[in-house]
Amino acid sequence: MGVDIQRAAVFGAGSWGTAFAKVLADAGRDVVIWARREEVAGSIREGRRNPEYLPGISLPARVTATTDPAEALDGAHLVVLAVPAQTLRANLNGWGRDIVTDATLVSLMKGIELGTGLRMSQVIAEVTGADPSRIAVVTGPNLAPEIAAGQPTATVVACADEERATAVQQAIQTPYFRPYTNDDVIGCELGGAVKNVIALACGMAAGMGLGDNTKAALITRGLAETARLGVRLGADPLTFAGLAGLGDLVASCFSPLARNRSFGERLGRGETVEQAQAATRQTAEGVKSCLAIRDLAYSHRVEMPITEQVELVCHEGLSPKVAVAALMSRETKPE
Repeated sequence: MGVDIQRAAVFGAGSWGTAFAKVLADAGRDVVIWARREEVAGSIREGRRNPEYLPGISLPARVTATTDPAEALDGAHLVVLAVPAQTLRANLNGWGRDIVTDATLVSLMKGIELGTGLRMSQVIAEVTGADPSRIAVVTGPNLAPEIAAGQPTATVVACADEERATAVQQAIQTPYFRPYTNDDVIGCELGGAVKNVIALACGMAAGMGLGDNTKAALITRGLAETARLGVRLGADPLTFAGLAGLGDLVASCFSPLARNRSFGERLGRGETVEQAQAATRQTAEGVKSCLAIRDLAYSHRVEMPITEQVELVCHEGLSPKVAVAALMSRETKPE
């Protein structure tokens, strides 16, 4: 196949898109970031910085930026998508036609599309017409500020095509960023999407002043409901014990750098969704994805009690205290 990944385009100039562009550059690739706003693109292009999303981080000379999608895609054989999950379809409809026909498409997004219940790789395939073998998913414990600072971590590259997964793996390997390959795209994507919802629940618990026993229980039972849904959809249950499952879940549930955890903490302290959104400014994917994940669970007859309670808090005004009480009062059964 001879996958060529010398030049990359990263669509999305938020913290994770920018950090991933830095990883690619540190691994020896030339990278163009597409930014929605010219002030962000200009700061990256002229000052080698993105102070709004990654303050204090200097970007390599191999990284530049533009607001022109066609310019970003020109000659790019690796196209990385790091836009908010619920905007992916509209964005791809706008500039997907400029993607070269043999490009490898990489999803950094961790969400499920509202209305369709599609995973992000499925949205990419549907809109672009790309064969699923051309679409890879990068997931795992990916806290952008730590990665941008060069702190050691590991990640997963999931793709149905083993050779393409290996090519992406080689394109992003650095002394601080260690990628593993996996062919279970379904499990890896579900792990990343559902962990955002469980992280909201852990944040709520923290905001209510509850301790580590509570959070450990939410993580463990959250992983169980993630695996139940995943297996029903065709995932390998072992995936959820790895970086894309447990690894990502632990990082997101305990780190103050994790958006969903921080968002949930505000809800636990009594703020409304609107107040929390105004304060955090960045996208907490779990707030919207919990609706799509709940609908997926219902349609496949899978019990996901934590997801259900998070959806009630985020979209139907339920108090986090009432949600915890509802979880604790469920019928007892074997683990």
